[in-house]
Amino acid sequence: MTCYAPKKHIEKILENCCRIYGTWPKPATSPLTTGDHPGLDTSELLNEDDQKIYQSLIGALQWVIKICRFDIATSVMTLLRFLAMPRQGHLDRIKTMHGYLSKMLHATIRTDTPDHSTYPVKMYDWEYSCYADAKEEIHLDAPKAKRKSVTMTSFFDANLYHDLISGKAVTGILHQTPIDWCSKLQSTVETATFGSEYVNTITCTEQITASRLLL
Repeated sequence: MTCYAPKKHIEKILENCCRIYGTWPKPATSPLTTGDHPGLDTSELLNEDDQKIYQSLIGALQWVIKICRFDIATSVMTLLRFLAMPRQGHLDRIKTMHGYLSKMLHATIRTDTPDHSTYPVKMYDWEYSCYADAKEEIHLDAPKAKRKSVTMTSFFDANLYHDLISGKAVTGILHQTPIDWCSKLQSTVETATFGSEYVNTITCTEQITASRLLL
């Protein structure tokens, strides 16, 4: 089992938020309210000074994600789109995210490698398909493995119509144990869950290939 709890860095960004506003962030139970759509926010635009504060605070949250607090990844990704012209409502949401980290300061993300021996193995006959002679591309100069092989496990999901303005879905991917994760808007607009999940599958597969070549 692997545990992730970057408490020291979170404490630093909370102290920075406290220096800016003079009070500790108000505890929150969630990074964003369920059903909230920041793109529909019509509050007043921030002045130049508040824009810099917004960019600084959200930049600090990005570092938190980098060091394994990926539970706020989708929320931060949603608000990153407004870096150029943030509104007061967007800044309030950033404060809420700091409040969430404040409440969950001592929380720990625990992950464990699944027991793949319990998973059924399905063998497919590709002889009469367009993939009959397909082979994995491996670099000729790839170094020889020095350790035992590792079985990667990836989880992915899509949220259809995440952004109400563009109509795009959001992709969420986690490669265990974890070695990589991401949350981003899809580049196409899908009208059904199948389409968004299909796009998600393609993205996940491409990342698996890249990770395999890297490792």
